[in-house]
Amino acid sequence: MERGSGRYSDSMLRVGLIGCGAIGSVVARELSQGAVEGAELTAVFDLIVDHPLRVDDRDSLLSRSDLVVEAAGHGALREHGAAVREAGTDLLVVSIGALADEDLESKLRGADGGRLFLCTGAIGGFDILRAAMLLGPLDEVAITSTKPSAALSRPWMDEEVQDALTHGAAPMTVFDGPAREACALFPESANVTATLSLATVGFDQVRVQMVGDPAVTRVRHVVTASGKAGNYELSFENAASPDNPRTSAVTAFSVLRAVGDIRSPSVSFL
Repeated sequence: MERGSGRYSDSMLRVGLIGCGAIGSVVARELSQGAVEGAELTAVFDLIVDHPLRVDDRDSLLSRSDLVVEAAGHGALREHGAAVREAGTDLLVVSIGALADEDLESKLRGADGGRLFLCTGAIGGFDILRAAMLLGPLDEVAITSTKPSAALSRPWMDEEVQDALTHGAAPMTVFDGPAREACALFPESANVTATLSLATVGFDQVRVQMVGDPAVTRVRHVVTASGKAGNYELSFENAASPDNPRTSAVTAFSVLRAVGDIRSPSVSFL
């Protein structure tokens, strides 16, 4: 199999996984059960969670993988992302919020070798927004993310705000500002914001609102954009992961869809 070329032969695509938490464990299970034709799970790099295919170092992961899926958070992407590409191995990033760090984004994009893929995760619509940008600039891009209140509580918040999120009965906006700041303050919740930013007008131009609502049980994202091409409103309401309320359950299946597209790109929605 030719690695890093974008063309895989008829042999199986070997998929290595960094992280086996709420997202990674589902990806590992589904790949092991044959959910993606032509792809097999061959290594799991996680120093905490045990797995039959667990490896204890990056070199072992790379030796067993044609594609590495990062599903372990911002720190793992910083530590391993560029090295994966430099080894000639393709990389599928889930923790896109980490790319709000300009130095990391530059390092990851600049690495030679394997291809870089960004998983769209819990939202979509990027095709129409990117097309609209070709017609003319998007003047405004914004996203409002509403989650169960407790999922947005953070240690850095004022005690009064944390108490309102834990015990309050009304929706509460806990952040209103640029995407770059949102990604830093809510790293577990802001991957969709980062993906939207990278696909459109950038981290410093996309406006983000984070809302905690004690009445909701699903994660809701509303994207609005306007420009020469028209006005757009895209709405997504996802069930939360049963293992992590800060993550949408569909995210793991977005990873699986991406692996399938990488393995068999004979039909692509472009």
